[in-house]
Amino acid sequence: MDNGKKLIVFYSLGGNTRFIAEEIKKEEKADLLELKLKKDIKSKGFLKYLIGGKQAITDKKPELLPYDVNLDEYKTILIGSPIWASHFSPAVNTFLSENAILNKNIALFCCHAGGGEGKAFKHYKERLKGNRFIGEIEIKDPLKAKTESVNKLKNWLKNI
Repeated sequence: MDNGKKLIVFYSLGGNTRFIAEEIKKEEKADLLELKLKKDIKSKGFLKYLIGGKQAITDKKPELLPYDVNLDEYKTILIGSPIWASHFSPAVNTFLSENAILNKNIALFCCHAGGGEGKAFKHYKERLKGNRFIGEIEIKDPLKAKTESVNKLKNWLKNI
């Protein structure tokens, strides 16, 4: 992929999406913006996914810690999120609500534990109208299958 200056925007709760974002950065020499919640989900175990899933379904927009990025500097934006209840994370929802993203090349990536991307890519595309979508990929449990995940990712990046 050679689409001008690139930015990777992502949120990660368990580290899977961060792992993929960092792998993309290695391959694409892109800038990285990790979204962090002002008040992160503190629950342990499965409860954190129930809380996150409820927030995702109900279109919550939690407050993010401040970030400094000028989206006008980038031609391509790669956006990544874990999938909760078939939706992208509330942190990404907040980011998309706070920023008018238009006329960009957009690539979407998501990580999940087995449920697939659900409606996330559809929701992204609805929210990001006015952009050119150049690719999407979902990766199951990247931290459990690192080599397979990285190979899948590298192949995807070559084809977008």
